[in-house]
Amino acid sequence: MINKKKRRSKKKICTFCADKVTTMDYKEVQKLKKYITERGKILPRRISGNCAIHQRELTKTIKRARHMALIPYTVD
Repeated sequence: MINKKKRRSKKKICTFCADKVTTMDYKEVQKLKKYITERGKILPRRISGNCAIHQRELTKTIKRARHMALIPYTVD
């Protein structure tokens, strides 16, 4: 049998908690683009490192920006 070692990666900290951000604005497109892939998908919490509260708010903000046509839904 092969011994499998469990690798623990460094825990990511929420950037919004670290900066003590209270609200997110859908008009800040450059900040929101950090949390979107090249194909237009929203990065999951385990990859982005956000806490659950801020990830939910980030998702709502990105969807608002998409609805207002500031961010595309998909890449052509």
